[in-house]
Amino acid sequence: MFSLQNKKAIITGAGSGIGKAIAVLFAKQGADVHIIEINAGAAEELITEINSFGGKATAHGCNVANQQQVKEVFNTIGTIQILVNNAGIAHIGKADTTNEEDFDRVVNINIKGVYNCIHAAVPLLRQSGGGVILNMASIAALVGLPDRFVYSAAKGAVYAMTLSVAKDYISENIRCNSISPARVHTPFVDGFIAKNYPGKEKEMFDKLSKTQPIGRMAMPEEVAALALYLCSDEASFITGCDYPIDGGFIKLNN
Repeated sequence: MFSLQNKKAIITGAGSGIGKAIAVLFAKQGADVHIIEINAGAAEELITEINSFGGKATAHGCNVANQQQVKEVFNTIGTIQILVNNAGIAHIGKADTTNEEDFDRVVNINIKGVYNCIHAAVPLLRQSGGGVILNMASIAALVGLPDRFVYSAAKGAVYAMTLSVAKDYISENIRCNSISPARVHTPFVDGFIAKNYPGKEKEMFDKLSKTQPIGRMAMPEEVAALALYLCSDEASFITGCDYPIDGGFIKLNN
């Protein structure tokens, strides 16, 4: 079950965290993985890791916010069966504390970047007779989170795009779903805590972990396992759905 043999997958933002875990798992399941990553060093490290267990992977340097770059890279890759839109950035701030430059930066990567990749991928999926688009949304798209104004807006757009794409391409055998994680223990989280709470790292990590009713953060590999299911043939009856993976955050935090 959950084999990705003979499938070519594009995964954006795969240099670390969730994207890296997805790339590794997909390669282990037999996919020909194409990594879209702006950090060349991180991409090469991942390629080395995947090659170490006999997996197949190729790295492509690309800024997902640049449509011309995205089109050129995707056309070089050719026909695909899977696109995972994982690339994204975070931002802390309310509406009145978010400056225009930061707003534009988040929108360009988290919204336009997803659009650019879908725009480039649909013709390649058509050539394969269909396939899967999986978008990384967030619980921020579904509930109010403090100090996450533009990030929440962007992830809300990803959620809406998922529904729109699922509707528009259902007759072409292209499925589209999204995943909405709560906090996931990634290098970003560790860096954020170290930068903003020096000397209180353990205390803040425990505090952030306990915002999930289950009492901990998710691991990237747990999100990757859900991504594998949704991109596999076993999920062929699923489209237009969002899957919270949140340790009970949405339903049990009351």
